[in-house]
Amino acid sequence: MNIRPILIVFAIVVCVIADKAHSYEKINFTGYTRNEFRDYWYSRGAEISRFSLEQVRYGERHQGDAVLVFVTEELNPAIQVKADHSRPENIPILKLNSVRKFFTGIYPYSILTSVFSPVDTQTYPLPLKISSSTQEWCGHAYTQLNLNDDRYRVRMHSYFEKEGDRDYKIKSYVPEDAIWNLIRIAPNSLPLGEFSLIPGTVYARLAHRPLAPRKAVAALKEIAGKSLESSPLVSYEIEIPAEHRSLRIVFEKKFPFRIQKWEETY
Repeated sequence: MNIRPILIVFAIVVCVIADKAHSYEKINFTGYTRNEFRDYWYSRGAEISRFSLEQVRYGERHQGDAVLVFVTEELNPAIQVKADHSRPENIPILKLNSVRKFFTGIYPYSILTSVFSPVDTQTYPLPLKISSSTQEWCGHAYTQLNLNDDRYRVRMHSYFEKEGDRDYKIKSYVPEDAIWNLIRIAPNSLPLGEFSLIPGTVYARLAHRPLAPRKAVAALKEIAGKSLESSPLVSYEIEIPAEHRSLRIVFEKKFPFRIQKWEETY
């Protein structure tokens, strides 16, 4: 795939409880034309953003790097993998590869999450596939979700006994991992107020939590400051009370809605 660099921004991942989001205002995002969307996402290759990462693990903060790679592809819907050849039944998608790398002081962690979201969010409001893998010196773990009708099939493989070699189904609520792509292609469709959320695969792995739907509350807020491209900024904040956890993502209010930073607390 073609690669193009863009802005370098910063993210912090901490492990404290955030303040609750109180505002549920509706923000109308600046729209874009079909030509603008095609020119940005189909004519320039992949978009790559690199972030400074602060990740809490084993009760301590560790410095690292995070990279978000967004790229458009075609998905073969029959087996939900990248299509090798163009076919009428292929589904255009925006794929996110989210990478985290950090050292715990003794050994390194490497985490990769891939999210396959159809560009046509009206027909396909949820990602068709999500996969996530973690590698560190103790071993490695892999999780994959495949959408089938109104269920996600979840397959987990891990060196932990209670997490290893599981295969089950959950109702297809909004996956937390879907939020990142939804911000980029349809921020007006972000869920607001109370809704059911499937926790992120990275959080579930690091916190040893099951991928079971949880009640969440989300809000959008306009915030001070501008991006490097002089776009106004918006904050999308999710609270998951049962997990004592929150996620805050800051991104541009105008297309192409580039993500500037995020904070995850638990």
